[in-house]
Order: sequence, then structure tokens, then C-alpha cells
Amino acid sequence: MASLRVLVVEHQESCPPRLVGDWLEEAGCTLEVCRPYAGDDLPALTSYDAAVVLGGEMSANDDDTVPWLTPLKAGIRDAVAAGTPLLGICLGHQVIAAALGGTVERNPRGQTVGLQPVGWTEAAAADAWSRGRTGTEVAIHWNNDVVVAMPEGAVVLARSRGGEVQAARFGPRAWGIQAHPEADTEVVRRWAESDREDHVALGLDQDEVLAAIEAARPALVAHWRPIAQRFAAVAAGTGAEEALR
Repeated sequence: MASLRVLVVEHQESCPPRLVGDWLEEAGCTLEVCRPYAGDDLPALTSYDAAVVLGGEMSANDDDTVPWLTPLKAGIRDAVAAGTPLLGICLGHQVIAAALGGTVERNPRGQTVGLQPVGWTEAAAADAWSRGRTGTEVAIHWNNDVVVAMPEGAVVLARSRGGEVQAARFGPRAWGIQAHPEADTEVVRRWAESDREDHVALGLDQDEVLAAIEAARPALVAHWRPIAQRFAAVAAGTGAEEALR
């Protein structure tokens, strides 16, 4: 069988596909990374077997200052309409929500940082992507913005402890997750350095956060590799139709 072609939209160099990319390749996918911040043209998402939209420091509402956000949102709408499997991570999750009519805003509770439990909803058990969850997942969060109003027809698959949308299904084959299953300690360390002054002011111990993430590495891999590979299975059509009924 031919390898699945997966478009990965990378918003900045410090937010690579890393672990999720590795797991998709293990599942037989060939990744084509588009870096519009470096001058790459954004291709049609529907010309690929699946697409992954990654995180970044910008807001999903920054269309005026991030020139590729508006065409990306149009591409997302096309992909959802065409049934192209789509996965958004953190900013990508928010961009999908905004593209489809949802609302993204700053979290009034402030920045969410470090390991957080995943609060799966009942809907997650029957979902084609998330039904592989164990119910004991933790995830790395590093975000200021959240989806505060869901698009029409979207389904919440998980909520964080504060009640914020943590994972969602935005269409029959379109999902988003607020957390960072793709990140390892090396990636998070770079984010921590960027936010160091803010965290010092808040009294947040970054060394403690990073140590907890490193200690949880085996559990994070065990939790998220199967779910990433399940996305590849949906893209390949393996069991997807049955799971969606």
C-alpha cells in the first residue's frame, strides 16, 4: 500500500511535529512539512491524505499580522467539507475552531503550564480518534488562549480541570487538542526559556515543571503514541467508518 501523504503546517521553528511526527511515520505516513513563516506556499490541505496543524506563539485571531492564517482557515473549511482527516494541536486546535465559526480568547484563568490530567467526556469513548484512550492520560499544556465557544456541531471530547475545552471533534474526521502530545522535554525547555521572565514574576518553578515532564516521558509516550497512530488509521480508512457510527 502506498504511504499516506500528510501535510504538517508548522507555524514557527520552535514548534515542530517532533513526537507526533515520529509516530505518524511509524504508522506508515510520509510527512511534508510546510513552513509558511519561512516563505513556503501553503498548499491545498485537500490534496493530501491528511493534515496536521501545529502550535505557535501567535493567536488564532492574528489574521492581520500572520498572513497565512486566513488562507489556512479557508483550507481547513475545505478539508472538513471534503472529509480530509485533520488534527490541530494547541494553536492548530484553536485555528480549526475559529475557521469553523468558534471563538478563541485569552483564558481568564491565565496561562496553563505543565502536566495536566485529560478529562475525557463520555463522547470520547465512541469517537474514531479518541476511543483509544485509557482514561488515565496526562498531557503537556503550554497555552494562553482557549476555545471559549465551539463551532456549530462540534463535540467536546475532553475538558481540563478548569472546564476549558481540551479536545474536540470539529467534523467527522477533524479533531483538535489543546495540549501538546508532540512535545518532548527539549521542545518544552525552549518554550520555558522564552517565558522565563513571566514565570519568575508568577513564582512558577520552571525546573520543577520540566523535571515532572521528563519523569512522565514514558507515560506520555504510552498515552499518546496509540492516539497519534489512530489518527493515521483514520486517514488510511482502517476502521474509521465503523468507529464513527
